[in-house]
Amino acid sequence: MKLLKWGFIGCGDVVERKSGPAFSMAEGSEVVAVMSRNEQKARAYAERHGVPRWYTDAQELIDDPDVNAIYVATPPSSHATFAIMAMHAGKPVYVEKPLAAHYDDCARVNRISEQTGIPCFVAYYRRYLPYFLKVKEILDSGTIGKIINVQVRYADSPRDLDYAHPENLPWRLQADIAGGGYFYDLAPHQLDLLQWYFGVIIEARGISVNRGGLYNAEDTVCATFKFENGVPGCGSWCFVAHESAREDRIEVIGSQGSVSFSVFDFTPITLHTSDGVQSIAVPNPPYVQEPIVRAVIEHLQGTSLCNCTSVSATPVNWALDRILGKF
Repeated sequence: MKLLKWGFIGCGDVVERKSGPAFSMAEGSEVVAVMSRNEQKARAYAERHGVPRWYTDAQELIDDPDVNAIYVATPPSSHATFAIMAMHAGKPVYVEKPLAAHYDDCARVNRISEQTGIPCFVAYYRRYLPYFLKVKEILDSGTIGKIINVQVRYADSPRDLDYAHPENLPWRLQADIAGGGYFYDLAPHQLDLLQWYFGVIIEARGISVNRGGLYNAEDTVCATFKFENGVPGCGSWCFVAHESAREDRIEVIGSQGSVSFSVFDFTPITLHTSDGVQSIAVPNPPYVQEPIVRAVIEHLQGTSLCNCTSVSATPVNWALDRILGKF
């Protein structure tokens, strides 16, 4: 497969700000169709970005003979359905994270991918960003010695939409669509990075509660987990904190130092060793999904391998569901 002709299922903010343009920036790749259930949104996106065709039905887009690869950018509850539809049509698929709203659906995706031989990739794009590659370089170099412990700390104050009437809440706060609350939306990026650094999480448990009373989904989560290499970790997430408590930080403690970094704010990486404290600023590209999109395209063109597959993404959902007590 040399020329990738993409069809987008979904054209919301993520496609507009993080990923969409990247599909046209890579050599041998172009966007030929877009779909949204909202006709006005699909038409507007197509006209704004010069996309030849637009649809309001996902199956019609998948069946388009000119489309040979699918990007699924819908809420998580429909990820597995659209990914499976694409693979049954013989078309590789790139899915937004998390892979699904439940671990069981991830297993379904993997089964169909194996049966059809059609690859499914997942948008854990931070693995390909220079900022997080620098963190990996520090960890792999042994600069902080043997890894002893990992700590995740995240706190943020409520967003304006969190105060909306239940019928108007954003989909990220509707567990039947998102899989949970903001934890299920944001923690996947953190957990995927950590599993990339330290291996699969083999034990996980947690406590999830609603302390703010703004919506039904959990708004505060505490968790403990252990990676396959034996490293223990813990995490604390709060989405109804006072603004003074805002924090976005992962700290990795080693026998000879520590390194801390943010996952969403991209504040400078802080390295503590016996030589002192070093602050390392690493810029990222304007469209943060551009590096992973390029990797997926090169994989499909047969020139390299992309490691962000549905198989690598599934342990993230396993850990999320274990922490939330889904099984």
